[in-house]
Amino acid sequence: MNWDDLRFFLAVAGAGSLSGAGQQLGVNTTTVLRRVASLEDDLGARLFERERTGYRLTTAGEKLVEALEPVDRRLSALPRDFAAAGGGAEGIVRLAASDVVAASLLAPELPSFRRDHPGLELEIVTDPRLAAAGAAPRIGNPLKDVDVALRLARPTQGDMLMRKVGEMAYGLYAVPAYLEERGRPRQMADIAGHDLIGFPRTETPLGPVWWFSRAEKSAQVALRSSSVTARAEAARRGLGLAALPCILADADEGLERVFGPDMLGALEMWLLARNDLAQLAHVRAVMEFVVEAVKRHRGALEGRAQEVMELPPQSRPNH
Repeated sequence: MNWDDLRFFLAVAGAGSLSGAGQQLGVNTTTVLRRVASLEDDLGARLFERERTGYRLTTAGEKLVEALEPVDRRLSALPRDFAAAGGGAEGIVRLAASDVVAASLLAPELPSFRRDHPGLELEIVTDPRLAAAGAAPRIGNPLKDVDVALRLARPTQGDMLMRKVGEMAYGLYAVPAYLEERGRPRQMADIAGHDLIGFPRTETPLGPVWWFSRAEKSAQVALRSSSVTARAEAARRGLGLAALPCILADADEGLERVFGPDMLGALEMWLLARNDLAQLAHVRAVMEFVVEAVKRHRGALEGRAQEVMELPPQSRPNH
């Protein structure tokens, strides 16, 4: 058996498709298919079922994943473990977050973070899985290739430090032209007949996702997308009423809020780190940076953008 074939198997199991695995590994889909077929021949077992939505693990494939995941996690962590051996508040830290969190929450805070930690290189990796409502996937652990992650749902497993740091509120938004033409809903019953822009059916019904599943029963779904950016742009183009994070949409002068988080709800924000890495100074510095960023932007995150953002400690007046 070619041990490298196991790497291709895990990539397909995590991505759920040959194309996704190919992008992750930097090869074409033909190579991925050939390596998986080679592994199946060596093991004498079928590892995947091909379905319309992608590749689903068979019972044999599930067993192989269970055997390989602990080894895969340790091997992927080795480079970071050695890089962190110095123990100081310097080095490289990889932080995973959704696009909205990275752009609207973390990026504005980076100048002050850079001044405070000139020897620390922060790498923010955007991962769409972190924006989805629901438990972290069993395959493709969000901490496999990163040191810290900020996820919009509570994880259900894994040897990691977990801390709820806040909530990201959602509202319903549209452009003025759409509201003038179709009318402005004042209550849930007024949604009937409107076009909605919301979430894929596969997302766990929490907060705004649950609200959308109720609203769509009396309205028309114009678009479902796991991409917040796509939903926001569709709303800007007048496609319909979009469920969007308040921290993003409230700052968009072209969008008007129709309903707020009192109706749509919010998603929890959880900070994750490997237990061993959380003891290192440079990783702790990034974790503290995230916690403080959430505190300072809490008003915007909770849909209270009109409130004054908390000042960083060094900017507060002395008494």
